[in-house]
Amino acid sequence: MDDRNRKTSSSPRRWLRILSVIGGLVILAVGVGTVMNLSAAKANGAASAADSADQKAADKEAEGEEGEEKKAPVPVEVSEVESGSVSAYITSTANLVAENQVKILSEVEGRVSRLFVEEGDTVQRGQVLAVLVNDDERIAVKKAELKETNAKQGYDRGQDLVARELISREEQDKFTMEYEIAQQELAEAEWALEKTTIRSPFSGQISERMTQVGQHIRPGDEMFQVTDFDPLIARIFLPERDVIGLEVGRQVRILQNADDGIRFSGRIRQISPIVDTATGTVKVTIESTDPPRTVRPGSFVTVNIVRTTREDVLLVPREAVLRELQSAHIFLAQDGQAVKREVKLGLEEGDFIEALSGVERGERVIIAGQGGLKDGSPVKVLNAEPAAAAESLG
Repeated sequence: MDDRNRKTSSSPRRWLRILSVIGGLVILAVGVGTVMNLSAAKANGAASAADSADQKAADKEAEGEEGEEKKAPVPVEVSEVESGSVSAYITSTANLVAENQVKILSEVEGRVSRLFVEEGDTVQRGQVLAVLVNDDERIAVKKAELKETNAKQGYDRGQDLVARELISREEQDKFTMEYEIAQQELAEAEWALEKTTIRSPFSGQISERMTQVGQHIRPGDEMFQVTDFDPLIARIFLPERDVIGLEVGRQVRILQNADDGIRFSGRIRQISPIVDTATGTVKVTIESTDPPRTVRPGSFVTVNIVRTTREDVLLVPREAVLRELQSAHIFLAQDGQAVKREVKLGLEEGDFIEALSGVERGERVIIAGQGGLKDGSPVKVLNAEPAAAAESLG
């Protein structure tokens, strides 16, 4: 009985052990398989990645070669380097003013009777511009003339009586004084009558009319402005160091700021002998010579005084120069390619700059289209001669 029970209880334990062993073997087998599969997958992935990278590099290289082959020339315009003269200037701005310009004021009181000129009219010295009502002044002159005539007769009669010794010298002096007073009163009356006629003090143009017919004028009231347009002058103020070496008579160039196309000549007429202590400047008076008719007093102008001039130097167009912080360069068109050149610049005048080094006479500098160029970039010259154009196409 005991032996049977012992056998019966030991059987389940044995099966549990067997099952545990079998389970462990299965788990072990599954783990080993998984590790082997992962290793194989990694190896395959690495190989695929390497193949993909090699393919991409090959494709990129092929695309680069194809892009270089298909890159089109950049259209540009060129200009040949030429020689010429260039000047350095002292530059200042000012307003042109008429040297002779005055406002005509009334010297007597009265009402404007007639006007003979309008704004813009050319007048001569002494020409009548207007007349005031002068009836009272004419009457005053007539009265003064009668008084003067009467006094003259008394004076002449007194002279005769003195000669005949019929009156004394003292009595004759009375006639003389009365005659002189009458002469003075006549002169004053004639002066007042003359001042009712307004005349131009010099030849020029009526630049402004400030009165009208019927207006009552008092002494000191402005009536006209007369301007002499020849000459027109500009007064500029230069630092003392810039005036050193300047002399009266030196030619200058004048540019009207309102229209860059209007340029005319002038000369230095006067250099002030003193320095303004407040500003440290010297006044220089510029006189224009034969300005265009469109130039008027008050025009704002730029005055360029030549400081120095260099002859027979290499000049490049201003638009060809690309400036950097410490240097400048240009591009030349040679054999269908852009060639970058560092240049050293000198004086600048107008549209040209002096090239001290970096270019030779006759070389073609690129003046348009050079913004995105690099050294060696292919270019197509648009404004070249036929032979040069064929060369630029390579």
